[in-house]
Amino acid sequence: MKTTSSSHKYFQSMLATLAIAILCGVSAPSAQAGYIVTLQEVGPNVVATGTGAFDLTGLALEFTNDPSAGAQISPSTAQMVMGSTSVDVPVDDYQGLVGPLNFGVGPRTNATSGSGDHVILDRLFNDLSVPTGYVSGNPLFSISTYDGATLSSLGVTPGTYVWAWGTGANQNFTLIAAVPDLGSTFGLLFVSLVALVGAHRFRGRQLA
Repeated sequence: MKTTSSSHKYFQSMLATLAIAILCGVSAPSAQAGYIVTLQEVGPNVVATGTGAFDLTGLALEFTNDPSAGAQISPSTAQMVMGSTSVDVPVDDYQGLVGPLNFGVGPRTNATSGSGDHVILDRLFNDLSVPTGYVSGNPLFSISTYDGATLSSLGVTPGTYVWAWGTGANQNFTLIAAVPDLGSTFGLLFVSLVALVGAHRFRGRQLA
């Protein structure tokens, strides 16, 4: 009886975890390295989440302790400030990245809220800004939210954009802008749940 009860609880836990993961768009960790920003519609808002690390080799230090702007996005000029909405947060500016000149047609929009490390992409001046004193390889995490927005209202063109300054694993800034496909999401959830139910029944017969 203990084995059957434990198996049932494990199955319920797996179902709940799978449902939450699929509905929230969570996937297995990507092998893609560098600093990755995912820009997604979450409910009535757009959320930008940045995570990863940089290898600054190949970039030229331009300014130290440079006061930065607050979290914002400017698709038409490929500019993005990740982190808090506070201004004058000190960052170090590095020059030398190359990549797309835009990721849409929208003007500058300030984030409603945000937190985490200040990371700035500025393709207009080929700049990358990181927290003052940042050391290559250290993990970074930032999140910024745009209330009452969609990718369309922000003028963002869905797709994957990469700015780089070398061929090293962490010598890139990647932006993934994606609109949720609810049809595919619920279809994947249904198929996955059916597969899990079948596996659970098969395991139950074996235990019997």
